[in-house]
Amino acid sequence: MPSLSAFAVLALPLIALGAPQQGVAHRRAGKASRAAPLALREHYAGKDILEWDYFSEADPTHGNVNYQTKQNAATKGLAFLNSDGFAVLKVDNTSVLHPGEFRDSYAHRVRISSPEKFTKGLFIADIQAMPHGPTTWPAYWSVGDNWPANGEIDVLEGVNDATTNQMTLHTAAGCTLDNSPAALETFTGTPQGSTICESPGENNSGCGIVDSAPNAYGADFNAIGGGIFAHLVDDSGIQIWRFPRGSVPADITAQQADPAEWGKPAAFFGASTCDVASHFKDHVLVFDTTLCGDLAGNVFPGGKQACEAAIADPNNYQNAEWIVNSIDVYDL
Repeated sequence: MPSLSAFAVLALPLIALGAPQQGVAHRRAGKASRAAPLALREHYAGKDILEWDYFSEADPTHGNVNYQTKQNAATKGLAFLNSDGFAVLKVDNTSVLHPGEFRDSYAHRVRISSPEKFTKGLFIADIQAMPHGPTTWPAYWSVGDNWPANGEIDVLEGVNDATTNQMTLHTAAGCTLDNSPAALETFTGTPQGSTICESPGENNSGCGIVDSAPNAYGADFNAIGGGIFAHLVDDSGIQIWRFPRGSVPADITAQQADPAEWGKPAAFFGASTCDVASHFKDHVLVFDTTLCGDLAGNVFPGGKQACEAAIADPNNYQNAEWIVNSIDVYDL
């Protein structure tokens, strides 16, 4: 997210995910079912998530937040396990600030990332609730060192009271989103903005695909108990699926994931115009929530100054928290 995102990482058990999604017989042309389920490599749950690596430096996206250490996050009650044993990362929603002051976010705003690094694989995040509301800019993403040379994959991202999710790649030069008629048939989302994934590029925007289906983001997503975000990084490219709570494939629930059975993804960034091996390496998973900053501040009603003034009111952050049930990582 050094471009348009910033986050902190979580994980927990895949439970009560509901029945398989209906109508998923349609598969991407030429994509055969795998002979056997993928191998589960990592299962992050409960306390494991709160033990991830904490980022406590200045926000690279210029948000009005202070990143905290793990100890500070726990002490301030912004990173903890709820009564169900799920990881919660939240923004301070009690302090009344003076205009211009920075607000704590899951501990002065926490940004945490997975202790393991991954290049290829299948990543399944079970998210019960996500932050939303005025000034917020939450994201679930992955990123490599030496940004943007080793790439960034924004799986879940939006700002303020958005109802749509933007899935974005940020890379070095040489990666584009194929928006030809044939390519558009391979995913359900809608390309938005530039097809050039290079960052810095057009305002560091990268190349994005928007999911505007019901319950894709924010309050509507939370109202149904959240759901699953899964992304697959392999030689064919990068695919991202979203499954609403109650419509989760049975193979995910059973931890025997088979993406070939899931139907069209919401986003597909094909390798024919973006070579995965050369642009995406050694990623960590990240969850975070920043406030205002380069994106949310610039599109806030009244502009960045109005956004920063709104941070003073704690009532704007009653819904600014992640509840993460689990994260599973599969080897290919």
